[in-house]
Amino acid sequence: MTHVSYVPVVLVLSFFQHKTLFSTGLARRQPDVVDELRLRNDLQVTKKESQVILYWNNNLTKEETQKYTVKYILSYTFFDTSQERKERLQEKKKRIRLELHTGFKAKVKTQIFMKETEDLIKESSWTEYTYRSPPVYIQNLSCIIYNISFLNCTWHIKAEDPADVQYFFSYRHTEKDFECQQYIKNARNKNIGCHMKDISFKPLRKIILNISVVDLRNNSRRLSYYKGFTPQKIEKLNPPINVSVSLENRSIKIYWKPPPTIGSGEKKCFKYQVKITNSKIVDVTEEKYEYPLLRPTKKCTAEVRAKKEVCITNKIWSDWSEPVIIYDEKTVDSTLLSFTLFGLLIFLGSLLICACRRYGFLEVITMPFPGPTDKVTTWLAEDEPHHQKQNSVQMEMQSEIILRISEELKCYHIFGSP
Repeated sequence: MTHVSYVPVVLVLSFFQHKTLFSTGLARRQPDVVDELRLRNDLQVTKKESQVILYWNNNLTKEETQKYTVKYILSYTFFDTSQERKERLQEKKKRIRLELHTGFKAKVKTQIFMKETEDLIKESSWTEYTYRSPPVYIQNLSCIIYNISFLNCTWHIKAEDPADVQYFFSYRHTEKDFECQQYIKNARNKNIGCHMKDISFKPLRKIILNISVVDLRNNSRRLSYYKGFTPQKIEKLNPPINVSVSLENRSIKIYWKPPPTIGSGEKKCFKYQVKITNSKIVDVTEEKYEYPLLRPTKKCTAEVRAKKEVCITNKIWSDWSEPVIIYDEKTVDSTLLSFTLFGLLIFLGSLLICACRRYGFLEVITMPFPGPTDKVTTWLAEDEPHHQKQNSVQMEMQSEIILRISEELKCYHIFGSP
């Protein structure tokens, strides 16, 4: 019984021993193979307008690149910023847009992975490179689109820029080039901005700005600086439209409509802020806002502004809309006084009616007025012929006087004055 159980244990132990020796041998041979890969990078650059093409080579053979997965890590930092940009690439080159930067520091290293497992088996050390561009005298270039078809761009010029150079602006959009329509100048008569109007934009097509530095002595171009913008990211919206206020169920409701835009006008694209007098600014995602009705101590108004945040990231808020009066202190006081007086009159009227009913005043007021007695009626009837006779005598006397006057006038016309 003991002998039978001994044989499997020995076999299992032998199996694990051979497996361990095999794995150890493989582990020992793997570094030998990898050590033969002498990784080395050689960095170079090619300048093309505002771009620098950074590319590098290593000493890997074609067979080695097919056998392993080769990747590169690129890290670079512009001189005038502290932000390090890091990327993992499979190509041996990278286009770096200088824009208004004066240069950068870059470093690259190569990594080799097993194709089956994607395990890192070796990587090179960093290879560094420093690129310095010619002097850049332009800084803080910024642009804004407003009223859908207007473009404003401004830039600053360093104090040490040469006196005999001028700066000219243009941009490229939808495969077309456009020159500046109206320049903004500083005290030294240098162009520091450009204003353009009646422009149409494709919201998802980039605008490539170009500032050319021209030597005025020989009218030759020294340098050109480029910077790209997506139109929707630099659009300043107009304020929301049709802002209105209504009183519903003892609460104030504010309604509005989104402003026109060069991009998508869907409701989900917009974010709003509502500002009410003596209240904090509130973020709103819908086209309405509701809050409880409270009697203010002063005049109260509401304003709304908008920007795009969902469909595309835009940090520029629109101006505030025209203030809409929610309620005014004078209006509220006069309205409240009117309601108070009306209520007081109703109360006094009700009190008067109750008192009249209580003390019988209504019966006295509504009692019919008594008619004339029989004696008075008889007297009036007997006296009526006397009045009629007196009236007839007066009418006869008036007739005789009129006839006498008419005869005298007739004699006067015939014989003249008497």
